[in-house]
Amino acid sequence: MTDNPEIPLPADIVPDDGRFGSGPSKVRTEILMELGVTGSGYMGTSHRRPGVRSVVAAIRAGLTEMFSLPGGYEVVLGVGGATLFWDAASFGLIQRRSQHLVFGEFSGKFAAVAAAAPHLEDPQIIESEPGRHPLPVADPDIDLYAFTHNETSTGVMMPIERPDGSSGLVAVDATSGAGAMTVDPSHFDAYYFSPQKVFGAEGGLWVALCSPAAVNRIDQIAASDRWIPPTLSLATALSNSRKDQTYNTPALATLFLLRRQIDTMLELGGLEWAVERCQESSSIVYAWAESRDYTTPFVTDVAMRSTTVATIDFVSDVDANTVAAVLRSNGIVDTESYRKLGRNQLRIAMFPNIEPCDLEKLTAAIDYIVERL
Repeated sequence: MTDNPEIPLPADIVPDDGRFGSGPSKVRTEILMELGVTGSGYMGTSHRRPGVRSVVAAIRAGLTEMFSLPGGYEVVLGVGGATLFWDAASFGLIQRRSQHLVFGEFSGKFAAVAAAAPHLEDPQIIESEPGRHPLPVADPDIDLYAFTHNETSTGVMMPIERPDGSSGLVAVDATSGAGAMTVDPSHFDAYYFSPQKVFGAEGGLWVALCSPAAVNRIDQIAASDRWIPPTLSLATALSNSRKDQTYNTPALATLFLLRRQIDTMLELGGLEWAVERCQESSSIVYAWAESRDYTTPFVTDVAMRSTTVATIDFVSDVDANTVAAVLRSNGIVDTESYRKLGRNQLRIAMFPNIEPCDLEKLTAAIDYIVERL
């Protein structure tokens, strides 16, 4: 076997769109064309003027509708992505001590931020091996529980349920799950994400759906003597979001793409449509992986298998990296496994923008390649 054998695929098993990356994800070309025809009326204009603020207002209203947010919940935006939100939360959401469910790269990163913050007590960390998720434990000493709706690195999803008997806030990293997985707002206080996954936009922005309790916590901490960098201040982000703007200059293209993706999803049926779409797509991928003698789903517990990011293990005599390289040479990209997980596997995104029929062609293409390797 060579590192990159030449295996041209028959046209009938080449997906119409070969983008299967878990983030940045497939951006719909028709939305890009819409952005292009805005000409000088949008790009290159002030983010504090109506032309852009109306887009932010539409994003906030659209997400309120999509997630059926109760009265008092607020949609807050900030620049920097979900990675920056971990830093902001360590300053503006965690009062004293947090509990973190760690079951992959990204859930572990928030825990590391909380552990390094000199103004916080050591976090309580409940960890499981990649491929599963742990469960929270209610503790009166905890004032914030940190969950991850979908661990992008491993393809594990978990239900979002407020711990029984707990008075602490629930903060959920929903970056690769928000907009495609069922969630009850009564079970979270801060449901935050970046738009370059399900919402088919670009990165560099964070969005948080905040409950009245989260808003109250933000206000309380902001009024205390804790020093908070202005760019990491959730109180500053909240006050600017209420004006339909961000504290510092956002990428206008990202806002436009996010707004149009939300519009399209609502037109198609909103969260319910997206959930059903991803369930259909994931059933295609997992059924295929279970029916082959050279693949198995990495996540063995069916209830924990993500419906947006599938991780598929290969037997040792089939090199998944070679399969990914051959796919890439045929215009099918970003199926490589998460670099730090270090497994012989492919990672396949199944976000709402990805057509189920393209996933069927992808699996056929993988079969074709493996037969010839």
